[in-house]
Amino acid sequence: MKTIYTAEALATGAGRDGHGRSADGRLDLDLAIPQEMGGSGEGTNPEQLFAVGYAACFHSALQLVARQAEADVTDSSVGSRVHIGPTDDGGFQLAVELEVTLPHLDTSVAQQLADRAHEVCPYSNATRGNIDVTVTVTQD
Repeated sequence: MKTIYTAEALATGAGRDGHGRSADGRLDLDLAIPQEMGGSGEGTNPEQLFAVGYAACFHSALQLVARQAEADVTDSSVGSRVHIGPTDDGGFQLAVELEVTLPHLDTSVAQQLADRAHEVCPYSNATRGNIDVTVTVTQD
C-alpha cells in the first residue's frame, strides 16, 4: 500500500477511563466508560469515536461514487451505530449499523450507491469479514 496520510494518536491514563490526543492536537479529549458498561459516562468512548469516523468515511465514499455516477446526493447523510458486547470466550465484539439517507434518489439507485460505497470505504474494507456491518438505505 502506498500511504497518502497517517493519523497518529496517543491514549494515556486508565485506557477507557483515560485521555486521548492526536499528534497534531486537533483531537484532545477525556475518555470514560459509558454508564451502560458501569462507568461514569463523563467523557467520550472508543465506540463513539469509531461511530463518527465510520459515518464520515462512509459518507465521503458515498459522495465519491455518487459523483462518478452523476447522482444527486444533495442533503445526504450517513448515521452509524456501533454496538459492543461480550463474546463467548471472554472478549468483546463490535457490530455496526449504517443508515444512509439519500432523499433525492429512488430506492434502487440509492441502494446501488450505498453498496458501491461499502466496497470503496476504508472502514468497510477494514471491518469486512471481521464484524457484522449492516447498511440500510432510507429516503427521509
